[in-house]
Amino acid sequence: MGSLHANDIIDTTGCLQHPLDAEEFRLHAHKLVDFIADYYKNVAKYPVRSQVEPGYLRKLLPETAPNQPESIEDILSDVRSCIIPGLTHWMSPNYYAYFPSSGSTAAFLGEMLSTGFNVVGFNWMSSPAATELESVVMDWLAKLLCLPSEFLFSGGGGGVLQGTTCEAILCTLAAARDRALSRGCDISQLVVYGSDQTHCALQKAAQIAGIPYSNFRTIKTTVADAFALTANSLSLAIDSDISAGLIPLYLCATIGTTSSTAVDRLPELAQLTSQHNIWLHVDAAYAGAACICPEFRHFIDGVELADSFSFNAHKWFFNNLDCCCLWVKSPTALIKSLSTNPEYLKNKATESKQVVDYKDWQIALSRRFRSLKMWMVLRGYGTANLRQFLRGHVRMAKVFEGLVRLDRRFEVVVPRYFSTVCFRVRTGGDEAEENEMNRRILESVNAEGKIYMTHAVIGGVYVMRFAAGGTLTEERHVREAWVVIKEQVDKLMPNV
Repeated sequence: MGSLHANDIIDTTGCLQHPLDAEEFRLHAHKLVDFIADYYKNVAKYPVRSQVEPGYLRKLLPETAPNQPESIEDILSDVRSCIIPGLTHWMSPNYYAYFPSSGSTAAFLGEMLSTGFNVVGFNWMSSPAATELESVVMDWLAKLLCLPSEFLFSGGGGGVLQGTTCEAILCTLAAARDRALSRGCDISQLVVYGSDQTHCALQKAAQIAGIPYSNFRTIKTTVADAFALTANSLSLAIDSDISAGLIPLYLCATIGTTSSTAVDRLPELAQLTSQHNIWLHVDAAYAGAACICPEFRHFIDGVELADSFSFNAHKWFFNNLDCCCLWVKSPTALIKSLSTNPEYLKNKATESKQVVDYKDWQIALSRRFRSLKMWMVLRGYGTANLRQFLRGHVRMAKVFEGLVRLDRRFEVVVPRYFSTVCFRVRTGGDEAEENEMNRRILESVNAEGKIYMTHAVIGGVYVMRFAAGGTLTEERHVREAWVVIKEQVDKLMPNV
């Protein structure tokens, strides 16, 4: 990547000449599609976790943007040499960290359509198809999950595509807050509940919504309950707060927690929150997708008493980031909290009360045409295939779990419900020693670059997390990953 001077002769062959020309777009987009297809074809060859050091990219790129156009070939060459080394390859078949990012061809094509149309569907009038397709698709998904009719538009509820679970929690918490304030409550009285396994998005949402920090409750879970939040522990916290003159406002129950994929006791929690008029949000960001399979649907039993429910389709439902599905029983509660109606957005369709204006269901005004990719995934693969894909990932996790259990040096730390296995090596030492050894093993595994896992600390125990579910992952990759893990254990613990 060189720098140009004013008297240089500019060769614009292969460069972009117009902001949007159909034939120029066709030519360059084909090159880009080929580039990405080759990336997917070869992604397993790269170190899964990026091996670069902080600040690496500034050393490779010029200090200022180019004054004249550069060819697409030169740009893609720099992507290959400068950008790809700095990527952690979430789409690698050897990626087992955090939770999977299970993109797909169908979602990619839907994203291309969304980007190509480039509509800003903040209200119905701004692009009717964007709003109506989203409403249709969200009802389709609700039916696949066997959600109660109250979550469907026909039942008085409805669904919306947010960016992430963080947004879903914040929007529903804001609705719960304003509902309470409209009844004469003071914000200093309102209390928000979650377990010590609940995603940190809940605490961030509470901060943004103005809930006092002293009114945010993190309820301890125990190994005896498989780190699930129980009604008994929640009830103790609620009773204490009521006795202190506070008002229980909101509970975030989780189906498939981030650390261990624990499942909160939803049926009993739902009964308790109903008794106290607490807004119950069910966060199934990771595991919700699996509940389209009949054998997993029981994990969300109790959702019929919830006020809202969400899952991330970009985690384990073959959609590219970002795509969070949120359903509410009372769209009016969201709208009262999140709507604005300036003169420049007024129109007859909105005033007719016969359309959905999704700007009033989210934080931002502008919004992308996300439903296209969900529509493409549902139509392109079909329900039967989607269920089989999900079951395949669970089978792979069972294979890995079996391998762990066969080696006396290892143990599975918490129950495996879905496609994530939390395990550790036993050294025979005290907890601190074992935690440190598992930390060293994980870092050694990841530094090698063949696979990538992340960790969690559950009940004081450091565990390695093996999250199967990548779109490109096959059983052979899982078995190869186990070999890599054992090799590092043999190296660091040769006498065990």
